[in-house]
Parts: sequence; C-alpha cells; structure tokens
Amino acid sequence: MADHPAPAVLPGMRSLYERWQGLRVRLIADPRFQRFASGFPLTRWIARRKGRALFDLCAGFVYSQILVAFVRLRIAERMAGRPRTVSDLADKTGLAPDAVERLLRASSALGLTRRCGEGVYGLADLGAALLGNAGVAEMIEHHAALYADLADPAALLRGGAGEAALERYWGYGTTEQAAGLSGERVGAYSELMAASVPMIAEDVLDAYPMGRHRRLMDIGGGSGRFLAAALHRTPALRGLVLDLPAVAELARDRFATEGLADRAEARGLDFHREALPGGADVVSLIRVCFDHDDMRVARLLERARAALAPGGRLLLAEVMTDADRPEPIGDAYFGFYLMAMGRGRCRSVETLRAMLAAAGFRTVRELPMRRPMLARLLVADV
Repeated sequence: MADHPAPAVLPGMRSLYERWQGLRVRLIADPRFQRFASGFPLTRWIARRKGRALFDLCAGFVYSQILVAFVRLRIAERMAGRPRTVSDLADKTGLAPDAVERLLRASSALGLTRRCGEGVYGLADLGAALLGNAGVAEMIEHHAALYADLADPAALLRGGAGEAALERYWGYGTTEQAAGLSGERVGAYSELMAASVPMIAEDVLDAYPMGRHRRLMDIGGGSGRFLAAALHRTPALRGLVLDLPAVAELARDRFATEGLADRAEARGLDFHREALPGGADVVSLIRVCFDHDDMRVARLLERARAALAPGGRLLLAEVMTDADRPEPIGDAYFGFYLMAMGRGRCRSVETLRAMLAAAGFRTVRELPMRRPMLARLLVADV
C-alpha cells in the first residue's frame, strides 16, 4: 500500500507495470481489503497512516482556518515571552475562555502551540517560526481571497467562475493598460510581495554573492526589497529596479528611507511591452516568470538577454516543479493559486532551462538553495 514512483522500465514492460498498478488500485478500493488491512498486524500501520493522510486532505481547509484565527488574533505574539493562561488570552483577545481553549487545543494539535499545564499554553516550533517571518503571516491573511476563489473549484477549473478575487487583487498582471494603473491599484499586491521577499532574497544572495558584479537590474522588482538587500550586502554594487510606474515609486521611497538613493534607481515601465535598458552585468528575475504565461516569459527572457552585456548573467529564482513527479507546493498550491490569479504556472527546471536556451543564453546551471521549497535558483550566462 506504500506509494512508489513509476520506475524506469523498458517499453515492453510498461504494460505489465500498468496492469500491476490497475490491480493495486482495485485492491485498495475494495472495502473488504480496507477492513482486512486495517486489522492485520503487518499492514495495520500503513492503513492507518493512509487513512490519516486522506482525512488530512478532507480537513485541510479547517486546519488552514485555524491558522488564520491564530494569526489574526496574534496568538504567537502574545505568547512570545512566556506561556499564557487561557484567561489571560481571553482578556487580550476579547474571546470567551471556552473559545480560547478550543483554539489553543486545535493549534496544539497542529503543532503551533503546546499544552504546558491545566489551562496554560506556550508556543511550539511552528508557532515560534511564525514570529520570525512576517511574510508568512501576511500570506495567511491574504488567503481569504484565495479561499473565496476556491469555493467552487470545479467552476474555477472550467473557467466559468467569473472574475476571481485574486485576479482583481493582482489586476495589473492581466490588464492591457498596466502602466497606467494608480498606486492604490497596485499597492496591496506590492506590499504582500515585499513582505514575503526577505527570506528568498537572503537565500539567493547566500547562494550567489554579487561581489563580482557592478550593476544589477532587477526586473519586476516591485518595491525594491531584493535590490536593497543586494546593495546592503555588496557596497560596491549599484542597481536598477524595473516595474510599473506606480510600483517604481514605492521602490524610490524604500531606497530613500534605507539610504540607498545614491546607488539605486527605480524606473517605471511595462517590461512586457518596452525594451529594457542596457548597462547591467547581472539581471534578476525573482518570482516573476511563474506569474506569466509561456509567451510572455519567452519574450521577457529574450529582452533580458538583449539587455545584458557580453559576459553578463541572469538569475532566475522562484518555485519550480519536478518534471517527473508532481509536488504539493508547485503543482498543488501554486497550480491553483496561479489559476485563480488569472495566468501563469510553475515550471520545471527542465522547462526553464529550455526556455533560457531558446532565448539565447549559452549555459544554465542550478545553484543549491537553503530552502528550495521557497525558491530554486538558475544562473544563465550570456
């Protein structure tokens, strides 16, 4: 009953393997076999593990809503110093003690908190991890729009669900007049991306130090969070952020606030429609390509290649999938998230390698990242 990836088999053996898989599916689907497997000592632990996994799939939405309540009520922050009593948290949250107890027991079951005694709870590992990552909390709050879009996932798959909440939220990704959008229209999404960039920026810059470069052009760099991180790490580096005019204004504000205005520039343009400026010896695309369809990405990579000087490099970092095996983050979470956004998809490393080669890049290599579940990094040479 354990899961096994399809082995590499000769063509003549494929039909035999498929017949075995068909027999296996029929066997597992048989209620009599399920009853036997759940009681037989040698298979009982497998049956229970699979049953728990299936239940977790059914209950996933409830678990995520418990997480939303945990974040919205700032439970982690309230427990940051020491364990708290139910009555103390009831006073601070305005909830009834019974409701607080229910939330804390639920969050303990999910690994966010731990029971320290009668009516006393403290942070567990997952709850403590939330304290160090404001971007995760921002994303959890933002999921309200995603949940609304997934209320009828079959309709969303058929394309008959109307304009999705995420599509409205990320409106500048689909409008044909993106460059003319106001700061109010693009601000919410830009702020969300800025909150979630720091960990990825840290991992990218750990994997690829910028010391060898003199000018970085960050395409689709939003409010400038990645470029600012690179400049702080590399004092000799100068940089340019390219994004829509209203978004570029947010980057200028950041550079001024962080004392980088003399080394960093933000230029407003639609990089899908306009040629990119030259002069950079390294270009970055940080979580940009998976927001767009193949045609737009192919053109963007060609523009980036044309803008780079000989010997220049492109850094492409985002969530990537495995070509041979679907993965929960890339294929499940981002697969449906990007569908609700209105366009884009997670691509495999192999697909992105091929697209970079088609755009004219000579060599493409992947560098190891600390947290590949958040992003993987490809480096392409001109």
